[in-house]
Amino acid sequence: MQHIYSPLSQEKLHISVESSPVWEAVLGIAAYTHSKLRHTFEHDERWLKHQSNMSAKLVSNLKEIEQTNLWYGLLMLQHKLCSSNIQDFSNGIYEMEPELFYEALLPYKDRTNETVRKKIANNYKNTNSFIQFAANFNDHEYLRGYVLSLVQKERAEIIGLLNDTISEWWNWISKFEDWGIWLQALSIEEKKYNIIDVSKPVEEIERITGGTKYFPEPSVWHVKLIPHVSYRPWVLELRTSETKLFFYPLNEDALLGPGIPPQELVQGHKALGDELRLKLLYQILKGPYSLQELSTKFNVSKTTLHHQLSLLKASKFIRVEKGIYSANTVQIQSFSKRLNQYLGEPL
Repeated sequence: MQHIYSPLSQEKLHISVESSPVWEAVLGIAAYTHSKLRHTFEHDERWLKHQSNMSAKLVSNLKEIEQTNLWYGLLMLQHKLCSSNIQDFSNGIYEMEPELFYEALLPYKDRTNETVRKKIANNYKNTNSFIQFAANFNDHEYLRGYVLSLVQKERAEIIGLLNDTISEWWNWISKFEDWGIWLQALSIEEKKYNIIDVSKPVEEIERITGGTKYFPEPSVWHVKLIPHVSYRPWVLELRTSETKLFFYPLNEDALLGPGIPPQELVQGHKALGDELRLKLLYQILKGPYSLQELSTKFNVSKTTLHHQLSLLKASKFIRVEKGIYSANTVQIQSFSKRLNQYLGEPL
């Protein structure tokens, strides 16, 4: 058999680093309304300290965002609009055609359901189609309820809630003394990566994000990397039909002045400053354990253990994969070195 091959130029994965005050505000809202993980976010104590300065409208809206998981919608709309400021974001969602608005909001499931997803957006007044589509996410932590929330409100109500929330959040958070420093550091981070080696996409993603492993996926042609401060220390991972989004924590060195301790040290010592957590870390260092095994060994409820383990995980002392907890020995070993560096002692 003879075979004729006429090669074309090979398509490459496009990678971009994108930052803006809108991204930082939206991620702050996403973090603040994540009640299960709130205690692990670096800025939780600061938020609580300044909570009394929130407007009544913001307090009410954040509760609604948390109940409906519409923070996800804020992220998807900003991905679509790429707004550089709050006013552009507000104008953008007001002017967006209803079909495009719901297409941006509806979460991607898989290639099989992609045609269905777009049909639902084009027929957004059909409530039953949203309910049927939500069933695709029955096993997901929050997306089923999120999809159902999209039909519990009129489009104008959703737009009003999102715009009011981000505007009120901006008025609150922008008064923080280091808000300007955050935005400047994020802008520098974006400019630093305006040239990316597209011939090594996996390596570049890991380098820029400080360790995120990416395995190329079918139909994903664009990876968008968004640095953040508000969602520290977590990496948030989302995707659309064609784009993978990684929200990665900005390297803290860009935010610190002389004598200011890195949050990694503060959070790490808090995580280690508890007898049970130290015992858990000691045990996990001996070998991987499941939550059930640790619950049995320590005679502690799974709920309590999950809370304690999440603090160790947030400080990167442990990892969890498919329900199995293991020690991050590299982080444990480097933690004391970081303390020595801060104190100015020789390594």
